[in-house]
Amino acid sequence: MKPFSVRLDNGIAELVFNRPPVNAFNCQGWADIASEIEGLGRNSDVRVIVIRAEGRGFCAGVDIKELAADGNLIVAVNKGNYDSFKAIHRNPKPVIVAVHGFVLGGGIGICGAADIIVASECATFGVPEVDRGAMGGGAHLQRLFPVQKVRHMYFTGEAIDAAEAYRLGAVERVVKREDLREAALQIARTIAAKSPGMISLAKEALTGIEDGNLEDKYRWEQGFTLEAYRSLDSQEARDSFVEKRDARFKG
Repeated sequence: MKPFSVRLDNGIAELVFNRPPVNAFNCQGWADIASEIEGLGRNSDVRVIVIRAEGRGFCAGVDIKELAADGNLIVAVNKGNYDSFKAIHRNPKPVIVAVHGFVLGGGIGICGAADIIVASECATFGVPEVDRGAMGGGAHLQRLFPVQKVRHMYFTGEAIDAAEAYRLGAVERVVKREDLREAALQIARTIAAKSPGMISLAKEALTGIEDGNLEDKYRWEQGFTLEAYRSLDSQEARDSFVEKRDARFKG
């Protein structure tokens, strides 16, 4: 069963994550997400894509328990993440992401790849990768926030809230949780009413003038993710997370 549902109405496609308890996706889940978003981009009936979630938070990233059980799956997880984020960033249709609760790991990648972000007041953004024995997410986080803020978040694992994300310019609107879906749909309707051809050209043009290649930057990071997963500290970080105990590092 896929960890999301999709509906299409008046040119607006809604992809809704729903994998309890925290919307953390395994290898197949990420592959399915990538495939679905790519397909929506090819669908001539779709003018705008909205990604949101049900449950306690938007997305907790990858399924750490799956990786703790078999670290070799990191290659498949890396591919699923890469393909999902690319499917959003390079999609010919504008992608709006509406987030609530925790936005972690792969959730950051989704936001960093998106065109527009709307957040509920309860949303928090974080990259706990170092504490989970992994790397990745910095390229997309740096598309959201300034360099030094990214490094502070990455090194400390500390999250920032929606108000701070708005202050830093990453979030378009901060609304009450119950108003989140409608806030995203309002923006989507405005875009969907415009010429699809002009919007597609606008997105391609804007993506082309960005500083550097997001996918190349993320691929560079993923090499370090693989290197990290070969270390004993990485395994200990994953084991301690799953076992709900403090990590005992050798170094």
